[in-house]
Amino acid sequence: MIKAKLSPSEFKNLKGIEYFKFEEDFIEENVRCIPMVVRFKMDAAGIKLKLAEWSKFHPSERIQLALLPVSTQEQTDRYHQFLIGLITKYTGNQATTLAIDPLPDWGNLHQIPAMLKEKATELALQLSINQWRKLTNIQRFALLKLCRPGHENKNFPKAAVEFGLLNS
Repeated sequence: MIKAKLSPSEFKNLKGIEYFKFEEDFIEENVRCIPMVVRFKMDAAGIKLKLAEWSKFHPSERIQLALLPVSTQEQTDRYHQFLIGLITKYTGNQATTLAIDPLPDWGNLHQIPAMLKEKATELALQLSINQWRKLTNIQRFALLKLCRPGHENKNFPKAAVEFGLLNS
């Protein structure tokens, strides 16, 4: 990720969403990356959004994507259609769909995923099942996204500190 001089994200003080401090560093090719709250909702709706597509959306549309609920199937379906419409409107392309995981790892409160355990061990972080359960869905989702192989993991320690799992 390239460090760029950008003003704070439109999500930084937005009421009604979880937005993390470490996300202010999510900048690639002088474009702010898609915030975790939107990535979480895209996974629920089964849509993959490319950064190039995201960057074309109007800030008010990006905010709407962060705020729209996905708690029910009907809400998730509306989110899916809204996002498909934005992608078509700005790119002329069809949206890339993803299979929706009916039992995502972040939702399992009985077991810490192996990939996360491995990453925690690298940082000498002892993550207990109790700590895992106390995290919000989006915090658990974010930790899993940040520890994936092939992902630049520099924000994982920042997230662990922000979530109260690791001392800074």
